[in-house]
Amino acid sequence: MALELHRRAELAGIRRVGIPRALMYYRYGIAWRTFFQELGCEVVLDAPSDRGTLEVGDHLSVDECCLASKLFLGHVAALVEQDVDAVFVPSLMGYGRFDTFCTKFQALPDLVENAFAVANKRVRVISLRIDELKGETEQDAYLGLAARLGASRKDAKRAYRAASADQRDYDASMAREQERLIKSLAKLPEQERPLTILVAAHPYVSHDPFVGGVVEDALRELGACVLFADETDKPRALKKSYEFSHSIPWMVNRELIGSILMLHNQVDGIVLMSAYPCGPDSMCDDAIERCIKGKPILTLTVDAQAGTAGVETRVESFVDILSYQKKGGYLNA
Repeated sequence: MALELHRRAELAGIRRVGIPRALMYYRYGIAWRTFFQELGCEVVLDAPSDRGTLEVGDHLSVDECCLASKLFLGHVAALVEQDVDAVFVPSLMGYGRFDTFCTKFQALPDLVENAFAVANKRVRVISLRIDELKGETEQDAYLGLAARLGASRKDAKRAYRAASADQRDYDASMAREQERLIKSLAKLPEQERPLTILVAAHPYVSHDPFVGGVVEDALRELGACVLFADETDKPRALKKSYEFSHSIPWMVNRELIGSILMLHNQVDGIVLMSAYPCGPDSMCDDAIERCIKGKPILTLTVDAQAGTAGVETRVESFVDILSYQKKGGYLNA
């Protein structure tokens, strides 16, 4: 019995938990922070992404990894320098047959440990695994991690409930805020309404200041109103995506596609942004361009070599075209 309790509480000494400000932090970060804080841990975040983050991550990574994965490794390295007890790196498999995640999220703990081992750098990874198709539910995964951290069953359930509620409330508040913005735009006279651009990208692309921040800043400086496909009602967007396809397996891509369909009539143009070489995006973005008609689409791909070079110029050209079209285009030339 004593040996079993020791195994269950093998992480009990961990008090400073680092959470990389990258990848699915932009989707589940609120829940993660609340969960660890409710268990009495100090949550440590590193600084937002910049060129230095990418350079460090690129050095740790193999060439085949996408830009977002390289940024993630750079954030892990930054947290190691902050003397954390461990870095939280979850393994996200999926919530169902058509609610899965990219393989990089599934193998991320191994990727981190192997990358740092090759570089002769020490990192302690703590993780959980969510794969509901194989019976590894989200709640069980969180409760299992809490037990390994030395929490009682009661405290673990309380922490999980608080984490789920905080993430749900945050997502709902972002969706309500964007919906209010859309309604306020609709009340404006047509000639006073600014160009409304929908940025459709994984949240770790659209909301990372080093990647999507450049696009958002450029659009706002040009006077455009920016909406985000990941800030709609996620359950509604997921359901709506089945009108587009019944076979797309990736949950986040489904949410983005459903959001595009929901907001199609409220926007003047769409910016599809991807981190090279994202496999799911390479398939889904191409399908979006081919099958969703009636709105101009700008496709942007950011890689580790060029970064965001030239992005501002392409965004400016896109906005110029939309502005000209809104004024009547060639029909009134």
